[in-house]
Amino acid sequence: MFNFTETEFKQTRIYQSIKEECVEEAKFAAVPRLLALGLTVEQIAQALELTVEQVQQATENQTN
Repeated sequence: MFNFTETEFKQTRIYQSIKEECVEEAKFAAVPRLLALGLTVEQIAQALELTVEQVQQATENQTN
């Protein structure tokens, strides 16, 4: 079928896309914990390399 080495597979668009989605999900999952530690939305956005709007959206999604 497919004969990819691990390195070649990690360079495929599908792998990169899935990896990026997982990284974003992990960032969003961290938002409530960071808020609980007392960080501001702005600090969280900077630390996680997200926009303030993305952090605010993540907080809204956690409460709904």
